[in-house]
Amino acid sequence: MKNAIKKYIRYLEVERNASQHTITSYETDLSQFMAFCVNHFGEDENDLHLDLVERLTIRLWLGELSERGLAKSSIARKVAAIRSFFKYCFKRGMVEENPAHLLIVPKKDKPLPKTANKEDLSRMMELAEGNSPKSAQNRAILEVLYGTGIRLSELVSLNEEDINFKLSQMKVLGKGAKQRIVPFGNRAKEALQQHLNTKVELYGSRTDGDARKAVFLAANGQRIYPRAVQRIVKDFMQRASEVTQKSPHVLRHSFATHLLDEGADIRVIKELLGHANLAATQVYTHTSVERLKNVYELAHPRAKN
Repeated sequence: MKNAIKKYIRYLEVERNASQHTITSYETDLSQFMAFCVNHFGEDENDLHLDLVERLTIRLWLGELSERGLAKSSIARKVAAIRSFFKYCFKRGMVEENPAHLLIVPKKDKPLPKTANKEDLSRMMELAEGNSPKSAQNRAILEVLYGTGIRLSELVSLNEEDINFKLSQMKVLGKGAKQRIVPFGNRAKEALQQHLNTKVELYGSRTDGDARKAVFLAANGQRIYPRAVQRIVKDFMQRASEVTQKSPHVLRHSFATHLLDEGADIRVIKELLGHANLAATQVYTHTSVERLKNVYELAHPRAKN
Protein backbone atom coordinates (compact mmCIF):
# COMPACT_ATOMS: atom_id res chain seq x y z
CA MET A 1 0.00 0.00 0.00
CA LYS A 2 2.81 2.38 0.85
CA ASN A 3 4.31 2.27 -2.64
CA ALA A 4 0.88 2.53 -4.25
CA ILE A 5 0.17 5.72 -2.31
CA LYS A 6 3.51 7.19 -3.43
CA LYS A 7 2.69 6.41 -7.07
CA TYR A 8 -0.78 7.88 -6.71
CA ILE A 9 0.52 11.13 -5.21
CA ARG A 10 3.01 11.37 -8.05
CA TYR A 11 0.12 10.84 -10.49
CA LEU A 12 -1.79 13.74 -8.88
CA GLU A 13 1.24 16.00 -9.20
CA VAL A 14 2.31 15.16 -12.75
CA GLU A 15 -0.71 13.87 -14.68
CA ARG A 16 -3.61 15.56 -12.90
CA ASN A 17 -1.77 18.81 -12.11
CA ALA A 18 -3.73 18.90 -8.84
CA SER A 19 -3.34 21.86 -6.48
CA GLN A 20 -0.79 21.60 -3.70
CA HIS A 21 -3.63 21.81 -1.18
CA THR A 22 -5.36 18.76 -2.71
CA ILE A 23 -2.11 16.79 -2.89
CA THR A 24 -1.22 17.51 0.73
CA SER A 25 -4.75 16.73 1.96
CA TYR A 26 -5.05 13.45 0.04
CA GLU A 27 -1.58 12.34 1.13
CA THR A 28 -2.53 12.98 4.77
CA ASP A 29 -5.85 11.16 4.40
CA LEU A 30 -4.29 8.11 2.76
CA SER A 31 -1.49 7.97 5.34
CA GLN A 32 -4.10 7.98 8.09
CA PHE A 33 -6.02 5.19 6.37
CA MET A 34 -2.85 3.14 5.99
CA ALA A 35 -2.09 3.60 9.71
CA PHE A 36 -5.61 2.31 10.49
CA CYS A 37 -5.08 -0.73 8.24
CA VAL A 38 -1.71 -1.50 9.84
CA ASN A 39 -3.40 -1.58 13.22
CA HIS A 40 -6.50 -3.41 11.96
CA PHE A 41 -4.66 -6.19 10.12
CA GLY A 42 -1.62 -6.33 12.42
CA GLU A 43 0.71 -6.01 9.44
CA ASP A 44 3.87 -3.95 9.01
CA GLU A 45 3.23 -1.00 6.68
CA ASN A 46 5.88 -2.28 4.27
CA ASP A 47 4.09 -5.65 4.01
CA LEU A 48 0.53 -4.33 3.90
CA HIS A 49 -1.06 -5.52 0.63
CA LEU A 50 -3.85 -3.61 -1.09
CA ASP A 51 -5.94 -6.74 -1.65
CA LEU A 52 -6.47 -7.02 2.11
CA VAL A 53 -8.65 -3.92 2.04
CA GLU A 54 -12.37 -4.57 1.65
CA ARG A 55 -15.33 -2.24 1.61
CA LEU A 56 -15.96 -3.16 5.26
CA THR A 57 -12.41 -2.09 6.16
CA ILE A 58 -13.04 1.38 4.78
CA ARG A 59 -16.42 1.63 6.51
CA LEU A 60 -14.87 0.64 9.85
CA TRP A 61 -12.32 3.43 9.45
CA LEU A 62 -14.97 6.00 8.56
CA GLY A 63 -17.05 4.85 11.53
CA GLU A 64 -14.08 5.38 13.82
CA LEU A 65 -13.59 8.89 12.44
CA SER A 66 -17.26 9.67 13.01
CA GLU A 67 -17.09 8.41 16.61
CA ARG A 68 -14.14 10.73 17.19
CA GLY A 69 -16.38 13.66 16.23
CA LEU A 70 -14.75 14.50 12.91
CA ALA A 71 -16.80 16.99 10.86
CA LYS A 72 -18.87 15.62 7.98
CA SER A 73 -16.96 17.81 5.55
CA SER A 74 -13.64 16.28 6.66
CA ILE A 75 -15.00 12.73 6.41
CA ALA A 76 -16.40 13.52 2.94
CA ARG A 77 -12.97 14.66 1.78
CA LYS A 78 -11.38 11.45 3.12
CA VAL A 79 -14.00 9.39 1.27
CA ALA A 80 -13.14 11.32 -1.91
CA ALA A 81 -9.44 10.59 -1.38
CA ILE A 82 -10.08 6.86 -0.82
CA ARG A 83 -12.38 6.58 -3.82
CA SER A 84 -9.93 8.36 -6.11
CA PHE A 85 -6.99 6.29 -4.83
CA PHE A 86 -8.65 2.90 -5.33
CA LYS A 87 -10.04 3.92 -8.71
CA TYR A 88 -6.45 4.70 -9.72
CA CYS A 89 -5.21 1.36 -8.30
CA PHE A 90 -7.97 -0.62 -10.04
CA LYS A 91 -7.36 0.98 -13.44
CA ARG A 92 -3.66 0.13 -13.18
CA GLY A 93 -4.23 -3.44 -12.12
CA MET A 94 -2.94 -3.04 -8.57
CA VAL A 95 -6.18 -4.53 -7.17
CA GLU A 96 -8.57 -7.08 -8.68
CA GLU A 97 -11.65 -5.34 -7.26
CA ASN A 98 -12.27 -1.74 -6.23
CA PRO A 99 -13.40 -1.80 -2.56
CA ALA A 100 -14.37 1.89 -2.68
CA HIS A 101 -16.51 1.64 -5.82
CA LEU A 102 -19.90 1.90 -4.08
CA LEU A 103 -18.71 3.96 -1.14
CA ILE A 104 -21.23 6.68 -0.29
CA VAL A 105 -19.97 10.19 0.40
CA PRO A 106 -21.65 11.58 3.55
CA LYS A 107 -23.57 14.79 2.98
CA LYS A 108 -21.58 17.78 4.11
CA ASP A 109 -22.78 20.43 6.46
CA LYS A 110 -23.04 23.59 4.36
CA PRO A 111 -22.16 26.64 6.42
CA LEU A 112 -22.72 29.91 4.60
CA PRO A 113 -19.55 31.57 3.28
CA LYS A 114 -18.06 34.21 5.59
CA THR A 115 -17.96 37.68 4.04
CA ALA A 116 -16.74 41.12 5.07
CA ASN A 117 -18.86 44.20 4.42
CA LYS A 118 -17.89 46.86 1.89
CA GLU A 119 -17.04 49.48 4.52
CA ASP A 120 -14.60 47.15 6.30
CA LEU A 121 -12.91 46.25 3.03
CA SER A 122 -12.56 49.92 2.06
CA ARG A 123 -10.98 50.57 5.45
CA MET A 124 -8.63 47.61 4.91
CA MET A 125 -7.45 49.05 1.59
CA GLU A 126 -6.79 52.41 3.24
CA LEU A 127 -4.71 50.72 5.94
CA ALA A 128 -2.64 49.01 3.25
CA GLU A 129 -1.65 52.28 1.57
CA GLY A 130 1.97 53.33 1.94
CA ASN A 131 5.01 54.59 0.10
CA SER A 132 7.30 51.56 0.48
CA PRO A 133 7.60 48.76 -2.13
CA LYS A 134 6.32 46.31 0.52
CA SER A 135 3.23 48.46 1.16
CA ALA A 136 2.60 48.75 -2.58
CA GLN A 137 2.69 44.97 -2.92
CA ASN A 138 0.44 44.39 0.10
CA ARG A 139 -2.19 46.75 -1.28
CA ALA A 140 -1.95 45.16 -4.74
CA ILE A 141 -2.47 41.69 -3.26
CA LEU A 142 -5.57 42.82 -1.35
CA GLU A 143 -7.01 44.77 -4.28
CA VAL A 144 -6.51 41.86 -6.68
CA LEU A 145 -8.02 39.26 -4.35
CA TYR A 146 -11.12 41.34 -3.66
CA GLY A 147 -11.29 43.01 -7.07
CA THR A 148 -11.14 39.79 -9.12
CA GLY A 149 -12.26 36.99 -6.77
CA ILE A 150 -9.39 34.75 -7.88
CA ARG A 151 -8.24 31.88 -5.67
CA LEU A 152 -5.13 32.03 -3.50
CA SER A 153 -3.37 29.46 -5.71
CA GLU A 154 -4.21 31.53 -8.80
CA LEU A 155 -2.78 34.69 -7.26
CA VAL A 156 0.46 32.95 -6.26
CA SER A 157 1.00 31.60 -9.78
CA LEU A 158 0.38 34.96 -11.53
CA ASN A 159 3.14 36.12 -13.88
CA GLU A 160 3.63 39.64 -15.21
CA GLU A 161 2.90 38.42 -18.75
CA ASP A 162 -0.55 37.30 -17.57
CA ILE A 163 -1.64 40.90 -16.92
CA ASN A 164 -3.02 43.04 -19.74
CA PHE A 165 -3.28 46.62 -18.46
CA LYS A 166 -4.61 47.90 -21.79
CA LEU A 167 -7.66 45.62 -21.58
CA SER A 168 -7.78 45.60 -17.75
CA GLN A 169 -7.80 41.83 -17.58
CA MET A 170 -5.61 38.97 -16.42
CA LYS A 171 -5.14 35.35 -17.42
CA VAL A 172 -5.30 32.94 -14.48
CA LEU A 173 -4.62 29.21 -14.23
CA GLY A 174 -7.45 27.64 -12.25
CA LYS A 175 -8.30 24.17 -10.96
CA GLY A 176 -7.56 21.34 -13.35
CA ALA A 177 -5.12 23.57 -15.25
CA LYS A 178 -8.05 25.47 -16.78
CA GLN A 179 -7.25 28.98 -17.96
CA ARG A 180 -9.73 31.83 -17.83
CA ILE A 181 -9.70 35.58 -18.39
CA VAL A 182 -10.69 37.75 -15.42
CA PRO A 183 -11.31 41.52 -15.63
CA PHE A 184 -10.10 43.92 -12.96
CA GLY A 185 -11.17 47.43 -12.04
CA ASN A 186 -9.38 50.75 -11.72
CA ARG A 187 -8.41 50.30 -8.06
CA ALA A 188 -6.72 46.96 -8.72
CA LYS A 189 -5.14 48.34 -11.90
CA GLU A 190 -3.67 51.33 -10.08
CA ALA A 191 -2.39 49.14 -7.22
CA LEU A 192 -0.82 46.61 -9.61
CA GLN A 193 0.94 49.31 -11.64
CA GLN A 194 2.30 50.97 -8.51
CA HIS A 195 3.56 47.62 -7.20
CA LEU A 196 5.19 46.54 -10.47
CA ASN A 197 6.96 49.90 -10.74
CA THR A 198 8.77 49.15 -7.46
CA LYS A 199 8.85 45.34 -7.61
CA VAL A 200 12.56 45.25 -8.44
CA GLU A 201 13.26 46.77 -5.01
CA LEU A 202 11.87 43.58 -3.44
CA TYR A 203 14.50 41.41 -5.15
CA GLY A 204 16.95 39.62 -2.88
CA SER A 205 19.82 37.16 -2.98
CA ARG A 206 17.39 34.30 -3.69
CA THR A 207 15.57 35.98 -6.56
CA ASP A 208 15.68 33.61 -9.54
CA GLY A 209 14.23 33.57 -13.04
CA ASP A 210 10.85 32.40 -11.82
CA ALA A 211 10.65 35.23 -9.28
CA ARG A 212 11.47 37.81 -11.95
CA LYS A 213 8.45 36.57 -13.94
CA ALA A 214 6.16 36.45 -10.89
CA VAL A 215 3.82 39.31 -10.02
CA PHE A 216 4.24 38.95 -6.25
CA LEU A 217 7.33 38.17 -4.18
CA ALA A 218 8.00 36.79 -0.70
CA ALA A 219 10.32 38.49 1.80
CA ASN A 220 13.29 36.44 0.55
CA GLY A 221 12.85 37.71 -3.02
CA GLN A 222 11.41 34.47 -4.40
CA ARG A 223 7.90 33.95 -5.81
CA ILE A 224 5.37 34.49 -3.04
CA TYR A 225 3.90 31.37 -1.44
CA PRO A 226 0.36 30.77 -0.05
CA ARG A 227 1.22 31.08 3.65
CA ALA A 228 2.78 34.51 3.12
CA VAL A 229 -0.38 35.77 1.39
CA GLN A 230 -2.55 34.32 4.16
CA ARG A 231 -0.51 36.21 6.78
CA ILE A 232 -0.86 39.49 4.88
CA VAL A 233 -4.63 39.12 4.51
CA LYS A 234 -5.11 38.08 8.13
CA ASP A 235 -3.05 41.00 9.41
CA PHE A 236 -5.04 43.65 7.53
CA MET A 237 -8.44 42.04 8.09
CA GLN A 238 -7.82 41.83 11.83
CA ARG A 239 -7.31 45.59 11.85
CA ALA A 240 -10.31 46.40 9.67
CA SER A 241 -13.06 43.82 10.19
CA GLU A 242 -14.88 41.84 12.86
CA VAL A 243 -15.58 38.89 10.51
CA THR A 244 -14.67 35.67 12.33
CA GLN A 245 -12.72 34.16 9.46
CA LYS A 246 -9.86 36.21 8.04
CA SER A 247 -8.42 34.62 4.92
CA PRO A 248 -8.00 35.14 1.16
CA HIS A 249 -11.10 33.00 0.63
CA VAL A 250 -13.19 35.54 2.60
CA LEU A 251 -12.20 38.14 0.00
CA ARG A 252 -13.27 35.74 -2.76
CA HIS A 253 -16.60 35.15 -0.99
CA SER A 254 -17.04 38.89 -0.49
CA PHE A 255 -16.32 39.55 -4.18
CA ALA A 256 -19.06 37.14 -5.26
CA THR A 257 -21.61 38.20 -2.64
CA HIS A 258 -21.19 41.92 -3.30
CA LEU A 259 -21.60 41.38 -7.05
CA LEU A 260 -24.77 39.40 -6.43
CA ASP A 261 -26.10 42.05 -4.03
CA GLU A 262 -25.70 44.64 -6.76
CA GLY A 263 -27.67 42.59 -9.27
CA ALA A 264 -24.97 40.74 -11.21
CA ASP A 265 -26.15 37.62 -13.07
CA ILE A 266 -25.16 34.49 -11.16
CA ARG A 267 -24.01 32.85 -14.42
CA VAL A 268 -21.54 35.68 -14.95
CA ILE A 269 -20.28 35.30 -11.37
CA LYS A 270 -19.82 31.56 -12.03
CA GLU A 271 -17.51 32.35 -14.96
CA LEU A 272 -15.58 34.98 -13.00
CA LEU A 273 -14.98 32.55 -10.13
CA GLY A 274 -13.99 29.70 -12.44
CA HIS A 275 -16.60 27.31 -11.04
CA ALA A 276 -17.17 24.14 -13.05
CA ASN A 277 -20.91 24.15 -12.39
CA LEU A 278 -23.58 26.58 -11.23
CA ALA A 279 -24.32 24.66 -8.02
CA ALA A 280 -21.00 25.80 -6.53
CA THR A 281 -21.91 29.44 -7.19
CA GLN A 282 -25.46 29.21 -5.87
CA VAL A 283 -24.25 29.14 -2.26
CA TYR A 284 -23.84 32.91 -2.58
CA THR A 285 -27.55 33.34 -3.22
CA HIS A 286 -28.15 31.92 0.26
CA THR A 287 -25.77 34.46 1.74
CA SER A 288 -27.67 37.29 0.08
CA VAL A 289 -31.03 35.92 1.24
CA GLU A 290 -29.73 35.73 4.81
CA ARG A 291 -28.60 39.34 4.57
CA LEU A 292 -32.03 40.39 3.29
CA LYS A 293 -33.68 38.55 6.18
CA ASN A 294 -31.47 40.35 8.71
CA VAL A 295 -32.31 43.75 7.22
CA TYR A 296 -36.02 42.87 7.15
CA GLU A 297 -36.09 41.72 10.78
CA LEU A 298 -34.30 44.87 11.93
CA ALA A 299 -36.31 47.31 9.82
CA HIS A 300 -39.87 46.09 9.46
CA PRO A 301 -42.25 46.94 12.34
CA ARG A 302 -44.18 43.65 11.92
CA ALA A 303 -41.14 41.39 11.62
CA LYS A 304 -41.04 40.67 15.34
CA ASN A 305 -43.73 40.36 18.00
